Amino acid sequence: MKKLIASLLLGAAMATAHAAWPEKPVTLLVPFPAGGSSDNVARILGAKMQSQFGGSFVVDNKPGAAGMIGAAMVKRAPADGYTVFVSSLGPFVIGPHLTRNAGYDPLKDFDYISVAVQAPNVLAVPANSPHKSLQDVIAYEKANPGKMTFASAGNGTSDHLTAELFWQQTGTTGLHVPYKGGAPALNDLLGGQVDATFMNINTAIPHLKAGKLRALAITSSKRSPILPDVPTMDEAGVKGVTVYSWQAVAVPKGVAPEIKAKLHSAVVAALNDPAVKPKLLELGFEVVANTPEQFTAFQASEHARWKKVIEVGKITAD
Repeated sequence: MKKLIASLLLGAAMATAHAAWPEKPVTLLVPFPAGGSSDNVARILGAKMQSQFGGSFVVDNKPGAAGMIGAAMVKRAPADGYTVFVSSLGPFVIGPHLTRNAGYDPLKDFDYISVAVQAPNVLAVPANSPHKSLQDVIAYEKANPGKMTFASAGNGTSDHLTAELFWQQTGTTGLHVPYKGGAPALNDLLGGQVDATFMNINTAIPHLKAGKLRALAITSSKRSPILPDVPTMDEAGVKGVTVYSWQAVAVPKGVAPEIKAKLHSAVVAALNDPAVKPKLLELGFEVVANTPEQFTAFQASEHARWKKVIEVGKITAD
């Protein structure tokens, strides 16, 4: 009887603690430097959750190893709801396939809250490029295997893997040119030192509007309202290259259901806020705000998809 009473009291105490969350600052851990897409999303969510719950929601940038250092830190954090992971797809579905010891298992070490937003990539070339269409690129690559250069922000990044998937689906080959980040890759593309890249739409838009780059195709499932004249890869004749970069929210495995429910509700409300959603759309982000169950299924699908692309392409982190 005493054990039963003790168990009931403990349960009641835990329920009270969960109901009171957050009672101390919540850390939104971003595994990349400040100023990027994941950081921007985290700051938007943090500000909205702070106004909803009160207390303090602090963004903490922990860059390194393509986001895997931060992901491993989240895995080791207490499962109490005070560490929240806000990251792009890299640490969730790409990084662990590129190294033997990532320090965490993305399928087992997190509880998934929601995919917040997604954005497609754009195949872009310099404005003075001789390539005017996707078919021009394919024809050139078939006639000149391995010669057309494609810049990326580094090995295993979204732009790199999109190019690899494109080559695999079209039976062509190009030359991957990895840079140490998106900025130098963009600079060399603008300067004509490289021929093309599959860049995130958010980065591409200002340079496309300025007439410095030309968009040949977009990797979304339908045309973007921001770039209505740019065909999808499917429309341009290439199947199987529907690709989105995405930002998502997760927590260490084992966080109480009540806290996860609060987090999910707050994330969805923040993303659909009339003051927030239009700004995200202007930047090229599509609001996803799906359920934990949908995110879990999506994570497994994306994990398997990029594992195959990496294995077929024999891609490593080096």
